[in-house]
Amino acid sequence: MRIDEAAEAYARHLADVRRLSPATVKAYRSDLAALAASCGDIGLPDVDLEHLRQWLWESVQRGEARSTIARRTAAARGLFAWATEEGYIPTDPSLRLIAPKRGRTLPKVATADTLDQVLTRMAAGAAQGDPLALRDHAILELLYGAAVRVSEVCGLDIGDVDHDRRTARVLGKGSKERVVPFGLPAQRALDAYVVRARPQLLARRTAGGSEHALFLGARGGRIGPRAVYDVVARELGPELGGAVGPHALRHSAATHLLDGGADLRAVQEMLGHASLGTTQIYTHVSSERLAASYRLAHPRA
Repeated sequence: MRIDEAAEAYARHLADVRRLSPATVKAYRSDLAALAASCGDIGLPDVDLEHLRQWLWESVQRGEARSTIARRTAAARGLFAWATEEGYIPTDPSLRLIAPKRGRTLPKVATADTLDQVLTRMAAGAAQGDPLALRDHAILELLYGAAVRVSEVCGLDIGDVDHDRRTARVLGKGSKERVVPFGLPAQRALDAYVVRARPQLLARRTAGGSEHALFLGARGGRIGPRAVYDVVARELGPELGGAVGPHALRHSAATHLLDGGADLRAVQEMLGHASLGTTQIYTHVSSERLAASYRLAHPRA
């Protein structure tokens, strides 16, 4: 069996059996395609530890991030562990493959005042009645108000939102469903979009399949993550001084919740984190901000 053949079979296993998210499966596919290219024409049973180390060293030489190399290490380990269990290879060459330690990078967070200014400006633009402006305002209000992922927003259907209870049912990583609350500003923006903008966008649809989608693109189909990235980058990027994506709104929401005294486990549940340790990074963000304020304000700092 060739490496690329094994990689494709393993990717199907991740999607169909382990039910990992499409984004995770796509990333693993890309990593293992790079491994196959690095190893050349040798078969899967002929790959040894040195081949794997050389492949990772090539990533290091290209200046790839530690997190990327760590993910590639995990992809290789997963592939060879699976291949060993399935009997495709007699021994696992990745057992002694060591991943680099991930450096802790604090997420980029916007202040509450900054987000208030951005969303107020977007609300003023939406008031003019342009359907895309109404949609974009509703999306950013929901990204921040419910602390959801971009994939979760794009996957929402009309029936997933309870406007009376101000909750949305989202499908997170690993196909795990959860219900998240959102505030009155997000409700108002969503109501305005659904009533005034969505019918206009739906009328532009040229193909089927999007009639139940909540957020629609300019041509009437379900909006994709790339379009949401572009909106966030345009509206929030100048305020944060650089490239910024939808996750910045999720980071900001989590940090502001903890700053306001929310319970860490409640925030974990709202974000849909499997591990409390993932949520705890936002306590570090809050601590960093407190320390910065202390250094600026306290006379004996």
